[in-house]
Amino acid sequence: MSRAVAAALPAASKTATQENFPVASLLLEASKRATIMAYYHFARHADDIGDSPVLTPEEKLAGLDALEAGLRGRENTPATALAITYREAVNADPALIEHAAELLQAFRRDSVRDYCEDWGDLMTYCRYSAAPVGRFLLDLHGESHDTFGPGDALCAALQVLNHLQDCAKDYAELKRVYLPRDWMQAAGLTVQVLEEKASPPELRAVLDRMLDATDGLIALARPLPAMIKNTRLRLQTSITVRVAEALAKRLRTGDPLAERVKLSKLDTAGVFISGVFHGLTA
Repeated sequence: MSRAVAAALPAASKTATQENFPVASLLLEASKRATIMAYYHFARHADDIGDSPVLTPEEKLAGLDALEAGLRGRENTPATALAITYREAVNADPALIEHAAELLQAFRRDSVRDYCEDWGDLMTYCRYSAAPVGRFLLDLHGESHDTFGPGDALCAALQVLNHLQDCAKDYAELKRVYLPRDWMQAAGLTVQVLEEKASPPELRAVLDRMLDATDGLIALARPLPAMIKNTRLRLQTSITVRVAEALAKRLRTGDPLAERVKLSKLDTAGVFISGVFHGLTA
């Protein structure tokens, strides 16, 4: 990667406290939090490369390729510092390295493509943009790979909910649309509808269709906490399932074109209490 490209790489656009789900929550073991944060900072940096407004697609791909080279121990430069930090944090464990490398597939796609063809295409995207995060946490805690299926469903649900929250912002800032294009076309819509200040009925129908499909993902994820042996991770996962449920409910009545739909403080307290209770009784 050239020095010019490295100099243009972005600073982090979002912090861990701005995510929909807790990052390195205090519920998790202190001994694992540093590794989780190393993964998070790597992922956030890679995502910011894919979203950069100043890099060309070719420069974005070069930056992401350099990060993968750093992950795999083939490159050690200032531009790959976060990849090296993560590699060292996991002692170059092949499985944990792969969970980070898979994320780069989604960010490469974001670098060159601005739409999702249909729901299946969106789920393929989530397999690389979201599922590796859950698999990383499960492997880090030594959980059975039987948890990967419901874990993937939970991560996909959270990703779709985030896309719904940010649909107007993603289009305004990145010209990127994660709403299935075939569903939009069937409703007689073009992407320009995302410039409106409120959702027309046709867009509301598309959003609700996405929420219906997301409810299916959440249903697949509900057995996950009971499958997790580590008590702390089980509690955190139970809370995260409740976050997804509550946010999906909020998006049923909130309009993401009018405002960013998010959980209230009361919602957050409720999902924490409910999540801990269900996690302890799972």
